Amino acid sequence: MHDDDHGHSGGPHHAHDHADAHDHRRLGRELGLFGTDPLMGAGLPYWLPDGATVRHALEEYVRETELRAGYRHVYSPALGKRELYEISGHWEHYRDDMFPPMELGGQEVVLRPSLCPHHALVYRSRARSYRELPLRIAELGAMYRSEPSGVLGGLTRVRAVHLNDAHVFCTPDQAAAEARAALGLIRRAHADLGIEAARYRLSLPGPGGKYVTGPRLWRRATALLEEALDGVPYEPVEGEAAFYGPKIDVQIADAAGRESTLSTVQIDFHQPERFGLRYTGPDGEKHQPVMVHRSVIGSVERAVAHLIEVHRGAFPAWLAPVQLVVLPVGEEQREQAYGLVRRATAQGLRAEVAGPRHGTLGARVRAARKVPYRAVIGAREAAGGDLADVRLRDGRRPGRLSGAELLRRITDRVRARGPELWEPA
Repeated sequence: MHDDDHGHSGGPHHAHDHADAHDHRRLGRELGLFGTDPLMGAGLPYWLPDGATVRHALEEYVRETELRAGYRHVYSPALGKRELYEISGHWEHYRDDMFPPMELGGQEVVLRPSLCPHHALVYRSRARSYRELPLRIAELGAMYRSEPSGVLGGLTRVRAVHLNDAHVFCTPDQAAAEARAALGLIRRAHADLGIEAARYRLSLPGPGGKYVTGPRLWRRATALLEEALDGVPYEPVEGEAAFYGPKIDVQIADAAGRESTLSTVQIDFHQPERFGLRYTGPDGEKHQPVMVHRSVIGSVERAVAHLIEVHRGAFPAWLAPVQLVVLPVGEEQREQAYGLVRRATAQGLRAEVAGPRHGTLGARVRAARKVPYRAVIGAREAAGGDLADVRLRDGRRPGRLSGAELLRRITDRVRARGPELWEPA
Protein backbone atom coordinates (compact mmCIF):
# COMPACT_ATOMS: atom_id res chain seq x y z
CA MET A 1 0.00 0.00 0.00
CA HIS A 2 2.44 2.60 -1.16
CA ASP A 3 1.40 5.95 -2.48
CA ASP A 4 -1.71 5.51 -4.59
CA ASP A 5 -2.66 2.09 -3.27
CA HIS A 6 -4.24 2.92 0.08
CA GLY A 7 -7.89 2.50 -0.70
CA HIS A 8 -7.37 3.23 -4.38
CA SER A 9 -7.96 -0.32 -5.53
CA GLY A 10 -11.10 -0.80 -3.49
CA GLY A 11 -12.84 2.25 -4.94
CA PRO A 12 -15.23 4.41 -2.91
CA HIS A 13 -17.74 1.58 -2.63
CA HIS A 14 -15.31 -0.30 -0.41
CA ALA A 15 -16.60 1.61 2.63
CA HIS A 16 -19.25 -0.98 3.39
CA ASP A 17 -22.63 0.45 4.17
CA HIS A 18 -24.27 -2.90 4.79
CA ALA A 19 -24.22 -4.32 8.31
CA ASP A 20 -23.91 -8.01 7.56
CA ALA A 21 -22.54 -10.70 9.84
CA HIS A 22 -19.00 -10.19 8.48
CA ASP A 23 -18.84 -6.39 8.69
CA HIS A 24 -15.72 -5.54 10.67
CA ARG A 25 -17.26 -2.29 11.92
CA ARG A 26 -20.16 -4.09 13.62
CA LEU A 27 -17.89 -6.88 14.92
CA GLY A 28 -15.33 -4.31 16.07
CA ARG A 29 -17.96 -2.59 18.20
CA GLU A 30 -19.35 -5.88 19.58
CA LEU A 31 -15.90 -7.19 20.46
CA GLY A 32 -14.65 -3.86 21.86
CA LEU A 33 -11.71 -3.61 19.44
CA PHE A 34 -11.87 -0.03 18.13
CA GLY A 35 -14.14 2.98 17.99
CA THR A 36 -14.55 6.45 16.56
CA ASP A 37 -15.54 9.80 18.02
CA PRO A 38 -16.70 12.90 16.12
CA LEU A 39 -14.32 14.99 18.24
CA MET A 40 -11.35 13.02 16.90
CA GLY A 41 -12.76 13.22 13.39
CA ALA A 42 -13.80 10.97 10.53
CA GLY A 43 -11.30 8.38 9.38
CA LEU A 44 -9.34 8.62 12.65
CA PRO A 45 -10.32 5.54 14.70
CA TYR A 46 -8.92 4.78 18.15
CA TRP A 47 -7.96 1.31 19.35
CA LEU A 48 -9.47 -0.11 22.55
CA PRO A 49 -7.36 -2.45 24.75
CA ASP A 50 -8.45 -5.70 23.03
CA GLY A 51 -7.97 -4.21 19.57
CA ALA A 52 -4.60 -2.78 20.59
CA THR A 53 -3.60 -6.28 21.79
CA VAL A 54 -4.40 -7.78 18.37
CA ARG A 55 -2.55 -4.97 16.65
CA HIS A 56 0.48 -5.28 18.91
CA ALA A 57 0.71 -9.07 18.32
CA LEU A 58 0.50 -8.47 14.57
CA GLU A 59 3.19 -5.78 14.65
CA GLU A 60 5.53 -7.98 16.72
CA TYR A 61 5.01 -10.86 14.28
CA VAL A 62 5.88 -8.64 11.31
CA ARG A 63 9.00 -7.23 12.97
CA GLU A 64 10.28 -10.70 13.91
CA THR A 65 9.55 -12.05 10.41
CA GLU A 66 11.43 -9.13 8.86
CA LEU A 67 14.42 -9.51 11.21
CA ARG A 68 14.73 -13.18 10.24
CA ALA A 69 14.63 -12.11 6.57
CA GLY A 70 17.57 -9.73 6.99
CA TYR A 71 15.75 -6.41 7.49
CA ARG A 72 16.94 -3.62 9.79
CA HIS A 73 14.31 -1.39 11.42
CA VAL A 74 14.36 2.39 11.52
CA TYR A 75 12.10 5.19 12.75
CA SER A 76 11.42 8.33 10.75
CA PRO A 77 9.16 11.33 11.44
CA ALA A 78 5.62 11.64 10.06
CA LEU A 79 6.39 15.20 8.93
CA GLY A 80 8.70 16.43 6.20
CA LYS A 81 9.47 19.64 4.37
CA ARG A 82 7.42 20.21 1.25
CA GLU A 83 10.70 20.21 -0.70
CA LEU A 84 11.25 16.54 0.23
CA TYR A 85 8.05 15.55 -1.56
CA GLU A 86 8.83 17.83 -4.47
CA ILE A 87 12.06 15.89 -4.99
CA SER A 88 10.32 12.49 -4.63
CA GLY A 89 7.58 13.47 -7.07
CA HIS A 90 4.73 13.11 -4.56
CA TRP A 91 3.96 16.83 -4.57
CA GLU A 92 3.54 16.89 -8.35
CA HIS A 93 1.78 13.54 -8.82
CA TYR A 94 0.05 12.86 -5.52
CA ARG A 95 -0.81 16.25 -4.01
CA ASP A 96 -4.59 15.70 -4.13
CA ASP A 97 -4.21 12.90 -1.55
CA MET A 98 -1.95 14.91 0.78
CA PHE A 99 -2.91 17.22 3.64
CA PRO A 100 -2.19 20.91 2.99
CA PRO A 101 1.19 22.27 4.11
CA MET A 102 1.68 23.91 7.52
CA GLU A 103 3.82 26.99 8.07
CA LEU A 104 6.68 26.30 10.47
CA GLY A 105 9.48 28.79 11.05
CA GLY A 106 9.13 30.29 7.60
CA GLN A 107 9.11 26.85 5.95
CA GLU A 108 6.31 24.60 4.72
CA VAL A 109 6.03 21.14 6.25
CA VAL A 110 3.51 18.44 5.37
CA LEU A 111 2.23 15.23 6.90
CA ARG A 112 3.86 12.49 4.89
CA PRO A 113 1.70 10.46 2.49
CA SER A 114 4.39 7.80 2.17
CA LEU A 115 7.57 6.57 3.87
CA CYS A 116 9.79 6.03 0.82
CA PRO A 117 11.28 9.56 0.63
CA HIS A 118 12.36 9.28 4.28
CA HIS A 119 14.00 5.91 3.66
CA ALA A 120 15.82 7.32 0.63
CA LEU A 121 17.35 9.90 3.01
CA VAL A 122 18.29 7.15 5.49
CA TYR A 123 20.10 5.35 2.66
CA ARG A 124 21.79 8.62 1.65
CA SER A 125 22.98 9.37 5.20
CA ARG A 126 26.44 7.97 4.37
CA ALA A 127 28.41 6.49 1.50
CA ARG A 128 27.39 2.95 0.52
CA SER A 129 29.35 0.08 -1.03
CA TYR A 130 28.05 -2.78 -3.17
CA ARG A 131 29.17 -5.07 -0.32
CA GLU A 132 26.28 -3.69 1.83
CA LEU A 133 23.65 -4.48 -0.78
CA PRO A 134 20.93 -5.55 -0.66
CA LEU A 135 20.25 -3.12 2.20
CA ARG A 136 16.78 -3.85 3.63
CA ILE A 137 15.24 -1.01 5.68
CA ALA A 138 11.87 -1.56 7.38
CA GLU A 139 9.55 0.59 9.48
CA LEU A 140 6.05 0.37 10.84
CA GLY A 141 5.31 4.03 10.32
CA ALA A 142 2.45 6.52 10.37
CA MET A 143 1.44 8.37 7.24
CA TYR A 144 -1.55 10.50 6.37
CA ARG A 145 -3.94 10.53 3.44
CA SER A 146 -6.49 13.26 2.78
CA GLU A 147 -9.29 10.80 1.96
CA PRO A 148 -12.70 12.37 1.14
CA SER A 149 -15.16 11.85 4.00
CA GLY A 150 -17.67 10.02 1.79
CA VAL A 151 -15.42 6.95 1.38
CA LEU A 152 -14.25 6.57 5.00
CA GLY A 153 -15.35 3.45 6.84
CA GLY A 154 -14.19 1.57 9.93
CA LEU A 155 -10.54 0.55 9.54
CA THR A 156 -10.51 -0.02 5.77
CA ARG A 157 -10.44 3.62 4.66
CA VAL A 158 -8.74 5.91 7.17
CA ARG A 159 -6.81 9.17 7.14
CA ALA A 160 -4.10 8.07 9.59
CA VAL A 161 -2.45 4.95 8.17
CA HIS A 162 0.15 2.80 9.92
CA LEU A 163 2.01 1.02 7.18
CA ASN A 164 4.17 -2.08 7.45
CA ASP A 165 6.66 -0.65 4.99
CA ALA A 166 10.13 -1.56 3.77
CA HIS A 167 12.55 -0.55 1.06
CA VAL A 168 15.31 -2.74 -0.30
CA PHE A 169 18.19 -0.88 -1.91
CA CYS A 170 19.96 -3.27 -4.24
CA THR A 171 21.89 -3.66 -7.48
CA PRO A 172 19.83 -4.09 -10.66
CA ASP A 173 20.73 -7.78 -10.88
CA GLN A 174 19.48 -8.38 -7.29
CA ALA A 175 16.08 -6.71 -7.80
CA ALA A 176 14.05 -9.64 -9.18
CA ALA A 177 15.30 -11.99 -6.43
CA GLU A 178 14.45 -9.40 -3.74
CA ALA A 179 10.94 -8.94 -5.17
CA ARG A 180 10.49 -12.72 -5.26
CA ALA A 181 11.69 -13.02 -1.63
CA ALA A 182 9.17 -10.33 -0.63
CA LEU A 183 6.37 -12.36 -2.28
CA GLY A 184 7.53 -15.35 -0.23
CA LEU A 185 7.25 -13.31 2.99
CA ILE A 186 3.75 -12.22 1.96
CA ARG A 187 2.62 -15.81 1.28
CA ARG A 188 4.00 -17.01 4.60
CA ALA A 189 2.32 -14.18 6.55
CA HIS A 190 -1.04 -14.83 4.88
CA ALA A 191 -0.80 -18.53 5.84
CA ASP A 192 0.06 -17.70 9.47
CA LEU A 193 -2.82 -15.20 9.63
CA GLY A 194 -5.30 -17.65 8.13
CA ILE A 195 -6.15 -15.40 5.16
CA GLU A 196 -6.09 -16.07 1.43
CA ALA A 197 -5.18 -13.85 -1.49
CA ALA A 198 -8.00 -13.42 -4.01
CA ARG A 199 -5.48 -12.89 -6.82
CA TYR A 200 -2.14 -11.37 -7.76
CA ARG A 201 -2.27 -8.31 -9.97
CA LEU A 202 0.54 -6.75 -11.99
CA SER A 203 -0.45 -3.08 -11.87
CA LEU A 204 0.70 -1.14 -14.91
CA PRO A 205 0.32 2.48 -16.02
CA GLY A 206 -2.80 3.43 -17.96
CA PRO A 207 -3.59 6.20 -20.41
CA GLY A 208 -4.03 9.67 -18.95
CA GLY A 209 -2.65 8.83 -15.50
CA LYS A 210 -0.20 10.95 -13.49
CA TYR A 211 3.00 8.98 -13.95
CA VAL A 212 6.65 9.94 -14.08
CA THR A 213 8.18 9.80 -17.52
CA GLY A 214 10.83 7.35 -18.70
CA PRO A 215 9.32 4.55 -20.82
CA ARG A 216 12.56 2.56 -20.88
CA LEU A 217 12.74 2.39 -17.06
CA TRP A 218 9.05 1.47 -16.84
CA ARG A 219 9.66 -1.42 -19.24
CA ARG A 220 12.71 -2.51 -17.26
CA ALA A 221 10.84 -2.39 -13.91
CA THR A 222 7.90 -4.31 -15.38
CA ALA A 223 10.22 -7.01 -16.74
CA LEU A 224 11.83 -7.45 -13.30
CA LEU A 225 8.39 -7.84 -11.63
CA GLU A 226 7.35 -10.37 -14.30
CA GLU A 227 10.51 -12.30 -13.50
CA ALA A 228 9.66 -12.21 -9.78
CA LEU A 229 6.15 -13.50 -10.59
CA ASP A 230 7.47 -16.49 -12.54
CA GLY A 231 5.29 -19.48 -11.61
CA VAL A 232 2.67 -17.31 -9.83
CA PRO A 233 -0.66 -16.84 -11.68
CA TYR A 234 -1.34 -13.12 -12.06
CA GLU A 235 -3.39 -10.66 -14.09
CA PRO A 236 -1.92 -7.53 -15.68
CA VAL A 237 -4.17 -4.49 -15.08
CA GLU A 238 -3.63 -1.07 -16.63
CA GLY A 239 -4.15 2.14 -14.67
CA GLU A 240 -3.27 0.79 -11.20
CA ALA A 241 0.50 1.49 -11.09
CA ALA A 242 2.11 3.82 -8.55
CA PHE A 243 3.12 7.13 -10.12
CA TYR A 244 6.82 6.12 -10.04
CA GLY A 245 6.64 2.51 -11.15
CA PRO A 246 4.69 -0.72 -11.71
CA LYS A 247 3.73 -2.92 -8.78
CA ILE A 248 2.52 -6.34 -7.76
CA ASP A 249 -0.69 -6.00 -5.76
CA VAL A 250 -1.86 -8.91 -3.64
CA GLN A 251 -5.64 -8.56 -3.66
CA ILE A 252 -7.99 -9.71 -0.90
CA ALA A 253 -11.78 -9.97 -1.06
CA ASP A 254 -14.40 -9.42 1.64
CA ALA A 255 -17.45 -11.61 2.22
CA ALA A 256 -19.38 -9.70 -0.46
CA GLY A 257 -16.57 -10.28 -2.98
CA ARG A 258 -15.29 -6.69 -3.00
CA GLU A 259 -11.58 -6.48 -3.60
CA SER A 260 -8.92 -4.31 -2.05
CA THR A 261 -5.12 -4.33 -1.98
CA LEU A 262 -3.45 -5.74 1.13
CA SER A 263 0.21 -6.43 0.27
CA THR A 264 2.42 -4.90 -2.44
CA VAL A 265 5.82 -5.23 -4.12
CA GLN A 266 7.15 -2.45 -6.35
CA ILE A 267 10.29 -1.70 -8.32
CA ASP A 268 11.36 1.93 -8.49
CA PHE A 269 14.13 3.46 -10.61
CA HIS A 270 12.64 6.96 -10.27
CA GLN A 271 13.29 7.93 -6.63
CA PRO A 272 16.91 6.65 -6.54
CA GLU A 273 17.55 8.97 -9.49
CA ARG A 274 15.70 11.96 -7.98
CA PHE A 275 17.52 11.63 -4.64
CA GLY A 276 20.89 10.97 -6.28
CA LEU A 277 21.32 7.62 -4.50
CA ARG A 278 24.62 5.89 -5.27
CA TYR A 279 26.80 2.98 -4.23
CA THR A 280 30.41 2.22 -5.06
CA GLY A 281 30.63 -0.84 -7.28
CA PRO A 282 33.41 -3.45 -7.48
CA ASP A 283 34.86 -1.31 -10.32
CA GLY A 284 35.31 1.62 -7.90
CA GLU A 285 32.72 3.66 -9.84
CA LYS A 286 29.45 5.14 -8.57
CA HIS A 287 26.26 3.29 -9.54
CA GLN A 288 22.56 3.93 -8.91
CA PRO A 289 20.72 1.36 -6.77
CA VAL A 290 17.23 0.05 -7.46
CA MET A 291 14.59 0.63 -4.77
CA VAL A 292 12.26 -2.31 -4.13
CA HIS A 293 9.23 -1.17 -2.10
CA ARG A 294 7.36 -3.92 -0.27
CA SER A 295 4.65 -4.28 2.34
CA VAL A 296 3.92 -7.71 3.82
CA ILE A 297 0.59 -6.90 5.51
CA GLY A 298 -0.06 -3.44 4.06
CA SER A 299 -1.59 -1.08 6.58
CA VAL A 300 -2.23 -2.41 10.07
CA GLU A 301 -5.72 -0.91 9.88
CA ARG A 302 -6.77 -2.74 6.73
CA ALA A 303 -5.05 -5.97 7.81
CA VAL A 304 -6.94 -6.03 11.14
CA ALA A 305 -10.23 -5.13 9.41
CA HIS A 306 -9.77 -8.13 7.10
CA LEU A 307 -8.76 -10.42 9.99
CA ILE A 308 -11.88 -9.41 11.94
CA GLU A 309 -14.07 -10.27 8.95
CA VAL A 310 -12.32 -13.51 7.98
CA HIS A 311 -12.25 -14.91 11.52
CA ARG A 312 -15.41 -13.11 12.74
CA GLY A 313 -13.46 -12.15 15.84
CA ALA A 314 -12.32 -15.73 16.56
CA PHE A 315 -8.66 -14.94 15.87
CA PRO A 316 -5.83 -17.48 15.65
CA ALA A 317 -4.61 -18.21 19.20
CA TRP A 318 -1.46 -16.10 18.86
CA LEU A 319 -3.53 -13.02 17.89
CA ALA A 320 -6.50 -13.46 20.25
CA PRO A 321 -6.94 -10.66 22.84
CA VAL A 322 -7.67 -13.33 25.50
CA GLN A 323 -6.05 -16.69 24.81
CA LEU A 324 -7.22 -18.68 27.84
CA VAL A 325 -10.27 -18.27 30.05
CA VAL A 326 -10.41 -20.26 33.29
CA LEU A 327 -13.91 -21.10 34.55
CA PRO A 328 -14.25 -22.24 38.18
CA VAL A 329 -17.62 -23.99 38.57
CA GLY A 330 -18.08 -22.61 42.09
CA GLU A 331 -16.42 -20.25 44.55
CA GLU A 332 -14.60 -23.23 46.09
CA GLN A 333 -12.44 -23.53 42.96
CA ARG A 334 -11.71 -19.80 42.79
CA GLU A 335 -8.21 -19.98 44.29
CA GLN A 336 -7.14 -22.76 41.93
CA ALA A 337 -8.49 -20.81 38.93
CA TYR A 338 -6.59 -17.65 39.86
CA GLY A 339 -3.44 -19.70 40.46
CA LEU A 340 -3.64 -21.12 36.91
CA VAL A 341 -4.18 -17.63 35.43
CA ARG A 342 -1.17 -16.26 37.36
CA ARG A 343 1.03 -19.04 35.95
CA ALA A 344 -0.31 -18.47 32.42
CA THR A 345 0.37 -14.72 32.66
CA ALA A 346 3.89 -15.38 33.95
CA GLN A 347 4.49 -17.48 30.81
CA GLY A 348 3.41 -14.58 28.59
CA LEU A 349 -0.11 -15.80 27.84
CA ARG A 350 -3.18 -13.56 27.94
CA ALA A 351 -5.49 -15.26 30.44
CA GLU A 352 -8.37 -14.33 32.73
CA VAL A 353 -10.84 -15.88 35.18
CA ALA A 354 -14.60 -15.88 34.52
CA GLY A 355 -16.05 -16.81 37.93
CA PRO A 356 -19.57 -17.70 39.10
CA ARG A 357 -20.48 -14.03 39.63
CA HIS A 358 -20.57 -13.75 35.80
CA GLY A 359 -23.48 -16.20 35.58
CA THR A 360 -24.06 -19.91 35.11
CA LEU A 361 -21.27 -22.07 33.69
CA GLY A 362 -23.17 -22.37 30.39
CA ALA A 363 -23.57 -18.60 30.12
CA ARG A 364 -19.88 -18.06 30.86
CA VAL A 365 -18.82 -20.65 28.27
CA ARG A 366 -21.02 -18.91 25.67
CA ALA A 367 -19.61 -15.49 26.60
CA ALA A 368 -16.09 -16.88 26.01
CA ARG A 369 -16.95 -18.46 22.63
CA LYS A 370 -14.30 -16.40 20.77
CA VAL A 371 -11.54 -17.39 23.23
CA PRO A 372 -9.37 -20.23 21.81
CA TYR A 373 -8.89 -22.16 25.09
CA ARG A 374 -11.23 -22.69 28.05
CA ALA A 375 -10.32 -24.53 31.22
CA VAL A 376 -13.20 -25.59 33.50
CA ILE A 377 -12.31 -26.38 37.12
CA GLY A 378 -15.02 -28.20 39.06
CA ALA A 379 -15.02 -30.31 42.20
CA ARG A 380 -13.58 -33.35 40.39
CA GLU A 381 -10.70 -31.38 38.89
CA ALA A 382 -9.97 -29.66 42.21
CA ALA A 383 -9.94 -33.03 43.96
CA GLY A 384 -7.36 -34.24 41.43
CA GLY A 385 -4.98 -31.43 42.35
CA ASP A 386 -3.71 -29.33 39.44
CA LEU A 387 -6.30 -30.44 36.84
CA ALA A 388 -8.63 -28.67 34.42
CA ASP A 389 -11.27 -29.89 31.95
CA VAL A 390 -10.00 -28.42 28.69
CA ARG A 391 -12.29 -27.32 25.84
CA LEU A 392 -11.20 -25.76 22.55
CA ARG A 393 -13.09 -23.03 20.75
CA ASP A 394 -13.77 -25.33 17.78
CA GLY A 395 -15.71 -27.76 19.97
CA ARG A 396 -12.93 -30.31 20.60
CA ARG A 397 -12.45 -31.48 24.18
CA PRO A 398 -8.95 -32.79 24.88
CA GLY A 399 -10.20 -33.70 28.39
CA ARG A 400 -8.52 -33.36 31.78
CA LEU A 401 -5.00 -32.03 31.70
CA SER A 402 -2.66 -30.78 34.37
CA GLY A 403 -2.19 -27.02 34.45
CA ALA A 404 1.47 -27.44 33.46
CA GLU A 405 0.60 -29.60 30.44
CA LEU A 406 -2.19 -27.25 29.34
CA LEU A 407 0.06 -24.17 29.52
CA ARG A 408 2.86 -25.99 27.70
CA ARG A 409 0.53 -26.94 24.84
CA ILE A 410 -1.01 -23.46 24.52
CA THR A 411 2.42 -21.80 24.66
CA ASP A 412 3.69 -24.13 21.91
CA ARG A 413 0.76 -23.23 19.64
CA VAL A 414 1.10 -19.49 20.34
CA ARG A 415 4.85 -19.57 19.64
CA ALA A 416 4.28 -21.48 16.40
CA ARG A 417 2.01 -18.60 15.31
CA GLY A 418 -0.10 -20.70 12.98
CA PRO A 419 -3.86 -21.01 12.61
CA GLU A 420 -4.06 -24.47 14.31
CA LEU A 421 -5.41 -24.53 17.89
CA TRP A 422 -4.02 -27.87 19.02
CA GLU A 423 -1.02 -29.99 18.12
CA PRO A 424 -2.26 -32.96 16.03
CA ALA A 425 -2.13 -36.22 17.99
